[in-house]
Amino acid sequence: MTTDRLDQPRELRRTLRPHYDPEAFGRLSERIARFLGTARFLVYMTVFVALWVIWNAVAPQGWKFDPYPFIFLTLMLSLQASYAAPLILLAQNRQDDRDRIQYEQDREAAERNQAEIEYLTREIAGLRLAINDVATRDYLRAELGRLLEEIRETGQAAEPGRPLKGAGQAAEPARPLKGSGRDAER
Repeated sequence: MTTDRLDQPRELRRTLRPHYDPEAFGRLSERIARFLGTARFLVYMTVFVALWVIWNAVAPQGWKFDPYPFIFLTLMLSLQASYAAPLILLAQNRQDDRDRIQYEQDREAAERNQAEIEYLTREIAGLRLAINDVATRDYLRAELGRLLEEIRETGQAAEPGRPLKGAGQAAEPARPLKGSGRDAER
């Protein structure tokens, strides 16, 4: 006596339907669709149809298997087209799936790049603000030139740590670095 319990999974039964791998079938359909889109396939089909028509038009009466309206050839080409169209559509759907995944990956990469660009832009702006507070080479040259002129005018060299004195007055203290950078060059 078997009771159906909902808390336990059912045992799988073997079915009469054949098992197929959808991925393997998709790969096969892509290979066929890829071949159908080549010049080689067109050459093969042209040669096949030409030989079929020539054989059935020129061969002796007993050897002809598809007389003039070539109904069997039409059936063969229709059958080939009826299989080719779904295989091509299946391959196209698989390609669309791959393109969608690639698009998502590209979008994520673009978002990461945008975030990095924004971060670097903020860093550059911060560095520009910090550079305005640093004495530039031109500012230092101007200050040294001014001090050299003061030394030449007063005729005395300053001792380390002592300001220059000229005409009984202390030399001007050095200006703060507030005007450094681009403003000092003007």
